[in-house]
Amino acid sequence: MTSVYIQTAKQVFEIEANALNALSERLDSDFDDAVKTILDAKGKVIICGMGKSGIIGKKIAATLASTGTPSFFMHPGEAYHGDLGMVTSDDVFVAISNSGETDEVVKLIPFLKDNNNYLVALTGNAKSTLATAANAHLDVGVAEEACPLQLAPTSSTTATLAMGDALAVTLMKARDFKPENFARFHPGGSLGRRLLSRVEDEMVSTDLPFVSVNSSLLDVIQTMSAGRLGLAIIKDVDGYAMITDGDVRRLIEQYKEAAFSKVASDFMSLNPAQVPLGTRVEDALALVESRKITSLLITDKNSVVGVFKK
Repeated sequence: MTSVYIQTAKQVFEIEANALNALSERLDSDFDDAVKTILDAKGKVIICGMGKSGIIGKKIAATLASTGTPSFFMHPGEAYHGDLGMVTSDDVFVAISNSGETDEVVKLIPFLKDNNNYLVALTGNAKSTLATAANAHLDVGVAEEACPLQLAPTSSTTATLAMGDALAVTLMKARDFKPENFARFHPGGSLGRRLLSRVEDEMVSTDLPFVSVNSSLLDVIQTMSAGRLGLAIIKDVDGYAMITDGDVRRLIEQYKEAAFSKVASDFMSLNPAQVPLGTRVEDALALVESRKITSLLITDKNSVVGVFKK
């Protein structure tokens, strides 16, 4: 039996889903104009909103900035007390107010007009002061809030956030924004690591575990243990070879005590996977995943200079 709490949660989802479905039906040429203006703008997109609208505005600004549209959030109170000095005539100003009458936002209109800023308004009231003053009005009105008291912004903030996402994604596609571009703005994330970093940024290059073709199994094991990479590297006459933990285990399983009479050349793997310095981590990871291995040798002018681990 569904609890009353789950029933309430489902009602919230239904109300907010209905709000989003209705939102798409009201998109008009103002959305096109806003996108085209932002694309052509020489300045930044400045997002402004008060209270809950301001919180949503910060998220929209962050999404725009990380997806190729330079943007930042400006608190309307701070704007009115000096921060308007950051606004140039080349900037697009996006003002958020569900009622369209938020005093702290509305009183910025004269400055924006005088400064020749293109004003985009996100409101739930097309006849409001903010909506009628704007160059483009994006209707984020909702039939009802999910809040049973119809007081706390719920459906309306969801609708506003979705409209911001619609702007950001549309701009991304118009700019042909690619994963590499996204990674440039997220160097600390896993995608940034894969697309921006090179193997030399992450490889082990000191105290590499080299052994000779004549090294005994015991010498190989000791070198591998000291290197802590789970492998040993052998300079062969035809290039390089490698011995891994798995090679050692298979050798011992096959020969038992007799394995200790073997030398490196008896069980090394020829032509191990390797890539040159300068290879992107993304490409190195793709290679280890396709070969179902965990390590790559990194070379520079045919010499091994490092080991890259997945």
